[in-house]
Amino acid sequence: MNIKGSKILVLGGWGLVGSALCRKLMQHNPAQLIVSSLNQAEAEDAINQLRSEFPNHDPNMFVAKWGNIFTRSEWKDRNWADVLKETDSRKGFIKDIFFDLDESILKSSALYEMISETKPDLVIDCINTATAIAYLDIYNTTINAIKKIDTNALDEAVVESVMASAYVPQLIRHIQILYRGLVDAGTKMYFKVGTSGTGGMGVNIPYTHSEERPSRVLLSKTAVAGAQTLLLFLLARTPNGPLVKEIKPTAAIAWKRIAYGEVKRKGRPIPLVDMKPENARPAEGKFVFADGENVVDSGDVYKSVFIDTGENGIFSRGEFEAISALGQMEMVTPEEIAEYLVYEVQGGNTGRDVIHALDASTLGPTYRGGYLRNIALNKIVALEKEHNTDSVAFELLGPPRLSKLLYEAYILRRIVGSMKALKNFSNEDLSAKAEELIKSNDELRQQMLSIGLVILMKDGKSYLRGKDVKIPVQRAETELALTPENIDQWCYEGWVDLRPSSFASWQDRINSIIEHADSVPAEDTSSRFTYTQDYWDNYETFDHGKIAGWIFEFEDKGWRFKR
Repeated sequence: MNIKGSKILVLGGWGLVGSALCRKLMQHNPAQLIVSSLNQAEAEDAINQLRSEFPNHDPNMFVAKWGNIFTRSEWKDRNWADVLKETDSRKGFIKDIFFDLDESILKSSALYEMISETKPDLVIDCINTATAIAYLDIYNTTINAIKKIDTNALDEAVVESVMASAYVPQLIRHIQILYRGLVDAGTKMYFKVGTSGTGGMGVNIPYTHSEERPSRVLLSKTAVAGAQTLLLFLLARTPNGPLVKEIKPTAAIAWKRIAYGEVKRKGRPIPLVDMKPENARPAEGKFVFADGENVVDSGDVYKSVFIDTGENGIFSRGEFEAISALGQMEMVTPEEIAEYLVYEVQGGNTGRDVIHALDASTLGPTYRGGYLRNIALNKIVALEKEHNTDSVAFELLGPPRLSKLLYEAYILRRIVGSMKALKNFSNEDLSAKAEELIKSNDELRQQMLSIGLVILMKDGKSYLRGKDVKIPVQRAETELALTPENIDQWCYEGWVDLRPSSFASWQDRINSIIEHADSVPAEDTSSRFTYTQDYWDNYETFDHGKIAGWIFEFEDKGWRFKR
């Protein structure tokens, strides 16, 4: 895409890579550069630096945004530990992650709000998502809960803390909100600066956070980073969505500045404390974590020379020398990442886009697979005839909507015989004949009920069901209200609907299929068209599998465009 004249949102734009990217982007004259960071001071510092470095540009083209994008707008500026300590906000966060994504959850999201307000053409995401999610540390949280169970001290807050630390649900919800935000804002491209979690090293990585080696928390970071890449891989395969790319640095990224000053941990100076040698403790008995006796505050803070590596913190000379040594993490500069990224944005091929690499290396459909598919279908049809049975749906593949569509189409096939004959029946006739078929054909009815489908009778006032049902999905509830709204939703999701209105929809659907095929010029025998009259056997059949495939592509927009 053309950077010139584009509106660009850089998530994590104050950080090491984000800063380098902003400077690189400015060489290509974007219309607006929106820089976000976790804290207001960071975001405003970032745009002030840009205004200073690029004085010939309109200072208003630089816009600061801030806050935690992984939570609600109302909590985005709060300390996250405080949010999780409070009962109401902790419960709200858990519901935001685990409940179905509705408009309320979506519109309250800080990420969705930021994208919706700014409506960027390009989003560059430099936030270390894997660290933000994985370092919630579900291991210690769960161990704490287990110890509480052993002592009969387990309470609601501890259980909720475990829930709030679940990595995958948080990542999935993040991707869902990101996708909706990008699509609703009309964003053309999303570019992620990802991570391998270990600086390119293997499970033998010697750098941990005082855990066992290899560190489970560190490997969790890698797992989240990998899961995010595959979710972005799917996002990149979603028609009508933004272009999606990711660069995944696999080395230590350095550096932002070298200075002398306060050594900070989690943004706060480390106070210098001391214990006099004469107060040394005997190394016997028990070690008490909270024992601070004879530990005195010096009144000063730790100061030294350091190298600032951005999001990864500051390192001493010794730490930096060790971590960047040949054979360790080694090093890549943020300017190199920015160079690659901008080139990719402009349509270049650096060979560093991992989404493209996955596209190129994953194994998709094959000619042999397509050829043998027809042989398999012919064998299935032959066995159906031999055993005088029809193979419709088992509800093992899912979703229940597929089984519902297959059985409704099959019922129509039993009634009308062919697509072209459907026009000879009214909706009321089809509804009455369908109910008559369900009542008289024990085998057909039993098959549907046994796989978990519910059959709504033609009057819409009664239904048939088996022991188990697929729709509605049972969660914590033991019962749900049979309201007209719920019934309509359940019919869409998986109930076999025998009401006249359902068959009116089927008539519209089949008419659309026929009109689509009839629009193909008869003289055009090229490979241009797929759904031709020949594909539909000149409307002489009513193939429930073919029709369901068409519905998923044209009505549900579930089709692939990468092979």
